[in-house]
Amino acid sequence: MKNPTKNIFLLSCALALASCSSSNDKTPVDYVNPYMGNISHLLVPTYPTIHLPNSMLRVYPERNDYTSDQIHGLPMIVTSHRGSSAFNFSPVQCNESDLRNVTNFTYDNEIIHPYYYEVTLDENQTKVKFAPSHQSAIYNIEFSKDETSFLVFNSRNGSIAIDGNKVIGSQKLDNNTVVYFCAEMSEKPTKKGILKQGVGIDESQSSASGNQVAAALAFDKKKKDISMKYGISFISADQAEKNLKREIDNYNIDKVAKKGKQIWNDALDDIKVKGTDEDAKIVFYTSLYRCYERPVNITEDKKYFSAFDGMVHENDSIDFYTDDWIWDTYRATHPLRVLIDEKKESDVINSYIRMAEQMDNFWMPTFPEITGDSRRMNSNHAVATVADAYNKGLQSFDLEKAYQACKNAITEKTLAPWSAKPAGWLDRFYKENGYIPALYEGENDTVPEVHSWEKRQPIAVTLGTSYDEWCLGQIAKQLGKNDEADYFFQHAKNYRTVYNEETAFFHPKDAQGNFIMPFDYKFSGGLGARNYYGENNAWIYRWDVPHNIADLIALMGGKEKFNNNLDRTFRESLGKSKFDFYSQLPDQTGNVGQFSMANEPSLHIPYLYNYSGKPWMTQKRIRTLVSEWFRNDLMGVPGDEDGGGMSAFVVFSMAGFYPVTPGLPIYNIGSPVFENMTMTMSNGKKFSIKAENYSPENKYIQAAKLNGKDWNKPWFSHDDIISGGELVVVMGKYPNKNWGNADTDVPPSFNY
Repeated sequence: MKNPTKNIFLLSCALALASCSSSNDKTPVDYVNPYMGNISHLLVPTYPTIHLPNSMLRVYPERNDYTSDQIHGLPMIVTSHRGSSAFNFSPVQCNESDLRNVTNFTYDNEIIHPYYYEVTLDENQTKVKFAPSHQSAIYNIEFSKDETSFLVFNSRNGSIAIDGNKVIGSQKLDNNTVVYFCAEMSEKPTKKGILKQGVGIDESQSSASGNQVAAALAFDKKKKDISMKYGISFISADQAEKNLKREIDNYNIDKVAKKGKQIWNDALDDIKVKGTDEDAKIVFYTSLYRCYERPVNITEDKKYFSAFDGMVHENDSIDFYTDDWIWDTYRATHPLRVLIDEKKESDVINSYIRMAEQMDNFWMPTFPEITGDSRRMNSNHAVATVADAYNKGLQSFDLEKAYQACKNAITEKTLAPWSAKPAGWLDRFYKENGYIPALYEGENDTVPEVHSWEKRQPIAVTLGTSYDEWCLGQIAKQLGKNDEADYFFQHAKNYRTVYNEETAFFHPKDAQGNFIMPFDYKFSGGLGARNYYGENNAWIYRWDVPHNIADLIALMGGKEKFNNNLDRTFRESLGKSKFDFYSQLPDQTGNVGQFSMANEPSLHIPYLYNYSGKPWMTQKRIRTLVSEWFRNDLMGVPGDEDGGGMSAFVVFSMAGFYPVTPGLPIYNIGSPVFENMTMTMSNGKKFSIKAENYSPENKYIQAAKLNGKDWNKPWFSHDDIISGGELVVVMGKYPNKNWGNADTDVPPSFNY
């Protein structure tokens, strides 16, 4: 049985030893703790994923959650973030008639690094080691009993075939997508065939297809140490074998793990941090590691299978990436990649354009996955990734094509959430009136584009589309399409149509232009507030105008009222018991008042004091929120970590700056956690943030210099750092309320 207490004790001992030794002895990947957040506060926990950065092959122990004492076989590939393994691999010693397609193992002594996995299957007295490459991996199995050993390969819905000491399998996924594997054993089996549960190995049958089909291989009891290496492909079994032979040419698992560790260090070393707080380094590098889980590169020997048209395409120098939940990742994960991995971000955007070309409609994707675009959530924020990258100088993609695909997705596809249908009545209403109309509580929705569960989300969609159209205007302006830019910039102000001046909230309106009444800004809207907002209530969406914070301040009546409203967001009670609140708003966890640290629409909110003359409050909020909710422990992540969506916020915030408005090439200054942070950018130049008078408790900026000049602004531009630079901040225990507080110091907002 797994011993969680023992694991935590060992981790604590390791950290204690680390604090006594020089941090120079540790490489960046040594600071990664894949267990951080493995127990969820309420929803989906983080998973201890073993993989190489943005690689096709990802695995993690398949269990109900961290507290489970069983794993469902051993994984071979997870094809979707937070999904289950497509195949299962079970090494067992038992009576042949007791073999199962998948064995549920009790386990102990688990060790997980990003590049390596080790576990003891304790009831079987079997030690397992695993190391991945990009499209292949290797298992080493050490059996201990003096009995026949078996290796069982299972496909949930596909085929299995045996050829000598090789096993070949396929697994049908959604949308005509198939994943394949080809596995080779280090030893020759004494018996092999298709497994018949309750009977044993049928040697007369070498292949089978269907649900839960399995192949089994038996080995001489003298063979205690058996290795299995395998390749994965979305193209064919033959390609899976080619991927294996290209990446792993022997059975030396230590060699594969060592290479994987170096690959991880090369990636994580793009950002170096220095300071005395070892836990902070663990939180930082663990968060950075999670920014590399998605999207995944599915290019195989200069070709790739695309679920967007069901075809295999020849590739050139541009790799094809998918499995990216853009609603979550556009906010900070993509901007981070623009800084430290420009080539990869360029390939990702080019992949989006290819997806649009390959689909029936030339629409940018919203949730591109291995199996195609699932069109989840609200709005079409791929446009933000395009505008942000281009405005920061990344111009290695066809901007005209990107613009047309983004424009089509926003003007031709329905704005209704979770829908891939063409535009309909709701969309015509939006174009004519500037908002999505809402229904009254209990009123049935008859609009065919509206998802029966996800509802209209009229405020979330109106605000999100206002921002998207601002991004479209940015791109149109770059292309010299001034009339179209003017049109979209005017629409970028549509958030004003649903602003309630009396309450200073964004308030849903009916089709006649009347505010929905009566209305409760905490609880109206049903489960997840979806009838009006989306996963979060009105208190969160009150701040969802990232492109024009200056206008939001004006709408609220000036800086003082704006700051009071911000403060109240962090201080307002839940209004119900936690049980009742989370029963209705389960995604809005990690609460500080009504603020939710656990959901992406909240991430920019603590930085908004920079716009209203109180940067010291941004510094206080950021330090407090990061230390309260992101910790080096099993519950150290407050909500769903959507493949970098939340972790990139932690990386930026601990480094000391944050991109409040993707599409606008500026960064807000927060409160650097480390004595020194040095980022090696894609062009090889280095940008550093140095904290003078550093100590973990000194969170307030007293003074600053940017590139040698006195700096009193709580922001800087992309141009200030892209050629290399240094921000030096003098830190103190108490706030300097005069730093960055002048009207001329505030970060720029949309002004058209």
